[in-house]
Amino acid sequence: MSLVPVSKKIPAGICGILLGGLGVHKFLMGFPRAGMTMLGVTVVSWVLGHIPFLHIFGLVGWAVGVIGFVEGIIYLVKNDTDFYRDYVIKRQEWF
Repeated sequence: MSLVPVSKKIPAGICGILLGGLGVHKFLMGFPRAGMTMLGVTVVSWVLGHIPFLHIFGLVGWAVGVIGFVEGIIYLVKNDTDFYRDYVIKRQEWF
């Protein structure tokens, strides 16, 4: 289990904003389970969203993207002390 250094704050924040639905920021932070969850939900919702009468599942992919976007902003806005406490000490994976 790797620790998240504060130096990952900016790259993870930018990846969260730009690639939020793919969970890249979670992989950078050292949370592979959360990253795989976001990636899996996005891919499945994209596939199911292209099937007639299942377009509603496409909204789930958008929701995951919004979650990633918000997390990216949270990473960038937190000061280094709070970032270290939440993501290194507490190992908080979501928000």
